Amino acid sequence: MLYLFSAAACLFLLVLLTLRYRESLLARVPEPIRRLLPATFNNYQPLATWQDQMEAGLSSNDFDLAGNLAGDSRAGLDEAATREVHEIMRRERVNFDEARLIRHKRVLRANGIDPETGMPMDAKAVTRL
Repeated sequence: MLYLFSAAACLFLLVLLTLRYRESLLARVPEPIRRLLPATFNNYQPLATWQDQMEAGLSSNDFDLAGNLAGDSRAGLDEAATREVHEIMRRERVNFDEARLIRHKRVLRANGIDPETGMPMDAKAVTRL
């Protein structure tokens, strides 16, 4: 029984490590084999610079990256949020501004704030005295 538990734990650890380091592992896989993998493993490319992010469609008239970059020392937008916005754009077939709004409403809801009114959803929250 202990042997079976140890083997399962080792297998679970191996799967977790593979998922965690999949980007660096996939870089070592030959191209013919990489083409056989599902598309979710093949299409991720980090957007390292502001210019890359603008070219990827992460800018609009309402969210103008080019107009707001003067003197900004950051490398680019938040990578996790960028991936999430791209995923919303792909899955729900919306433009960049709508995808940002959808993501923002999700973040508000996850933090206990009503996305429509901006008020706390917690009944015990004090909103006026």
